[in-house]
Amino acid sequence: MKSIQVLVIILFFPIILDAQVVCTLKDKQLATGHLKALRAVSQPPASIGDKVVLVGKRFLGTHYVAKTLETGMDEQLVINQRELDCTTFLENVVVMSALWEENKYDFQDFQNGIEYLRYRDGKRLDYPSRLHYFSEWIANNEKKGILKDITKEIGGRKFDKTINFMSTHRSAYKQLSNPTYWEEIKAIEAKLAQREMYYIPKSEVAKVEGKIKDGDLIALTTSIKALDIVHVGFAYHKNGRLHFLHASTGSNRVEISKKPLVEYMQGIKSQSGIMVARLNER
Repeated sequence: MKSIQVLVIILFFPIILDAQVVCTLKDKQLATGHLKALRAVSQPPASIGDKVVLVGKRFLGTHYVAKTLETGMDEQLVINQRELDCTTFLENVVVMSALWEENKYDFQDFQNGIEYLRYRDGKRLDYPSRLHYFSEWIANNEKKGILKDITKEIGGRKFDKTINFMSTHRSAYKQLSNPTYWEEIKAIEAKLAQREMYYIPKSEVAKVEGKIKDGDLIALTTSIKALDIVHVGFAYHKNGRLHFLHASTGSNRVEISKKPLVEYMQGIKSQSGIMVARLNER
């Protein structure tokens, strides 16, 4: 019994991979296992979108857990494969799909990819350097050359909204008790107000289903005041309809939505529409 307890501690106790990178041995093993399995695929899909779907399906059933990145006041790069929220699920899949495209399967490449994707201009500095607002996540990763925001070109309308949820709900974010971080977040929000954003209203999503490809990134906009996005995932067509591959708060696991995306959204009043981004082929 004691040896089993020791094994559990070894597998699940956070380890420091470098000064500010935290994961468990189990998480590293899971990530390495996914990469090894992708390397063994004899005939990989040609498109990045199809790769995204296959990688995403590898995580089906993985537990949904919120706020896995909130480890403390200092910003640490968290690698967690056992517990995912909608954004960390998306990030894991995007990075693994990109590495598959580039024939790179080393864990260090995966770690570097997560950091580059998750932080503004790929640089992890402090808490505000993380791309907290997903509309900025899209814009900054478009700037990096990773993806393209296709919302406008497939029929999107202007998304006129003041985005300042974090600074106006300071008590909900323990890191913002640091006045420097709070001021940095307010400055970031001021820059967001200067950008043009587009979305497809919920009532018009059915019209653009055919323009959205498998593996496209879908971000669900919200009517909640001061907030841009409430949920993210991937496009997946099933039986001729657009479904949603995502880490679900409803089932508390990674799943493919039982209902088409249009019907899924109709059941959630606060979801107002979608933004769509497409990964660039490597």
